[in-house]
Amino acid sequence: MEKVYIETYGCQMNEYDTEIVKTVLKNNRYDFTENPEEAEIILLNTCSVRENAHSKVHQRISTLKQLRRENKHIVMGVLGCMAQNLRDELLDEKVGVDIVAGPDSYKKLPRMIDHVRQSGEKDFELTLSEFETYSDIFPTREKGVNAWIAVMRGCDNFCTFCVVPYTRGRERSRDPFNVLEEVKLLAGQGFRQITLLGQNVNSYKFDKYDFADLIEIVSKADGIERIRFTSPHPKDFPQKLIEVVADNPKACKHIHLPLQAGSDRILELMNRTYTKRDFLDLVKVMRNRIPGLVLTTDVIVGFPTETEDDFQETLEVMKKVEFDSAFMFKYSERRQTIASRKFPDDVSEEDKTSRITRLVEMQRQISYKKNLRYLGETLQIMIEGKARKQGQLMGRTDGNKIAVFTGSEIQPGELVEVRVTEVTANTLISELV
Repeated sequence: MEKVYIETYGCQMNEYDTEIVKTVLKNNRYDFTENPEEAEIILLNTCSVRENAHSKVHQRISTLKQLRRENKHIVMGVLGCMAQNLRDELLDEKVGVDIVAGPDSYKKLPRMIDHVRQSGEKDFELTLSEFETYSDIFPTREKGVNAWIAVMRGCDNFCTFCVVPYTRGRERSRDPFNVLEEVKLLAGQGFRQITLLGQNVNSYKFDKYDFADLIEIVSKADGIERIRFTSPHPKDFPQKLIEVVADNPKACKHIHLPLQAGSDRILELMNRTYTKRDFLDLVKVMRNRIPGLVLTTDVIVGFPTETEDDFQETLEVMKKVEFDSAFMFKYSERRQTIASRKFPDDVSEEDKTSRITRLVEMQRQISYKKNLRYLGETLQIMIEGKARKQGQLMGRTDGNKIAVFTGSEIQPGELVEVRVTEVTANTLISELV
């Protein structure tokens, strides 16, 4: 059995896809290793969302090429969004990649490897499917507490900054009972929490079932204690889904709601299809219906033509909403996107850096303030494993807050109660009750 080494970059969907790749290859005489020096096949599952992801992959390819000087038998492949977006660049002789496979082509990997072995030629497969591609394959997972489950693929939103519709294709959803089958399998393997994945999960639709129905269906699986999901879009977050999050005891009271920008002008250029007022009204409805809701978000600074006044509007929305935490990024132009074709990347690096520095500092203060409300409270957390500090364990609340406490005997997946004794912007420091 040839040994395969695989590295994964980017989002949770890529992590899930790597698990799919492992199943496909294990079913076709391949084994896996954690050491690239032991491998005869090296695969990089890549992301195309951020510029630094591209840079990391190119640097890693250069490093791994050194192994081929010692073993010319090694086959090297690039998978995922970067493969879909940059085929010609990756297949250049100077790069040294043998296989380029897009997100819907992983079933073809055994044939592609054989072709490279037998012919010595490069191979690529980049066709995007109109249907769910992997419903008959359940991923190969390491033991753990949480399992990611892709319930839909692709995106129809065409936000101007985003490459996903071009690298993952149009939206298509899995049969909810196929998802339930996977959830039951996971419960039998000891997983206690699942996270339902999609580029826009609240657009999920299969026959008469919507995403709220899907949560209700998978919540029937015995052994699963918590259900999370990511990421929804503010433009079509239905009241029915809010009701399910509020009323279903397994649905975690945490919603990741990407803002991206607080300026209506920038939101329109981004093609986000909602206004600042729409977003604030949605947040109000959510918090009124789900007391104690934890809200997190994504923000991009320095989108083309963004002025200081536009940025101040983003700061204003962040202050009004007071998200518990946020993923914050400087805009980086992605090839093939509408923004790259229509809008020059005209915000200086200096302005981008200044803005994100101010945004990060403001969010740090808000996150600390939000965590202070838990001081002295007793919370239920699900243990995930050891914390960084020796002798401590870490887990998460229903709202996805990280809590750490001194202990060693409790196993991952167990639910315990802790009392919060101290807080930082990122962590609830606790003691076991």
